[in-house]
Amino acid sequence: MRTDVEHRQRGGGAALRAGLAAVCALGLVAVPACAAADRDEGASGSGGPAQGMAEPLPLVRGDVPAVEREELETVFSEAGVVGTLVLYDVRERTATVVDPEEARERAAPAATFAVPHTLIALQTGAVGDVDEVLTTGEPAARRERAASLREALPAADRDVYREVARRLGPERTAAWLDRFDYGNRSVGGAEDAERFWREGPLEISALEQTSFLASLALGELPVDTEHRLTIREVSAVEEGGDYTLYAVPERAAGGDGPGWWVGWVERDEALYTFALRVEAEEGKESPERLGRELLVRTEVLPPEAARN
Repeated sequence: MRTDVEHRQRGGGAALRAGLAAVCALGLVAVPACAAADRDEGASGSGGPAQGMAEPLPLVRGDVPAVEREELETVFSEAGVVGTLVLYDVRERTATVVDPEEARERAAPAATFAVPHTLIALQTGAVGDVDEVLTTGEPAARRERAASLREALPAADRDVYREVARRLGPERTAAWLDRFDYGNRSVGGAEDAERFWREGPLEISALEQTSFLASLALGELPVDTEHRLTIREVSAVEEGGDYTLYAVPERAAGGDGPGWWVGWVERDEALYTFALRVEAEEGKESPERLGRELLVRTEVLPPEAARN
């Protein structure tokens, strides 16, 4: 059964994904950082600069206009980090981008891969359901313990997902990443089997994250409705008077690798998907805190959500 939001937004899903596919495949967004590349390749899109709340500029291909919000870069600079934000308004079919060049750069998805990983595990039957208890580690290992995917997804539990990766195997995982059109779809060889989403070769950009999440939120991924609704349930972070926030964090430890905060917001009749990525530095504020502030400033979340 689809939610009311899905019924209202489904008509925009195909157009959204078409526009995002053009962005992700070509790496082209009609914003200042891309204008030169557009001219070099003979693109037909507008190449003029966008300042702050300027009128949306069309993508080179597709029908999803994008606006660069340069004033939002202060959120990153004040926190002492470098990063990017991509925010898609599904109903309006518009995108808000902070640092479009960074938005096109791919990086390891890290703990955010728990979303597609869980979907694949449930859809293939590698894990019976989200409450099945998985034992991690070798029997003699001190770290051996048990946890379910319901516990593992919000906690970014890498040991549980190593067990999921062992059960699935690289070939089956790669086949499903193709179906999801997820990032560069690369899981590497046997030596990468338990770390390909944290150390590579799997990589995804912020633009591609929002495309994948839009397909998930709209019910357009090739998975059973039951499994999609399970992801919604497990990734629900909070519910306010007129909004529900779904998100998956990655808090990189020790300053290694990127920090992610990705998800979607349903608010009244609107649906937004978002992907924040920062270059993690020890002692800096979490991606979630920065992401909440950005979603408040773009009026996707109410002001009180920044304090949660």
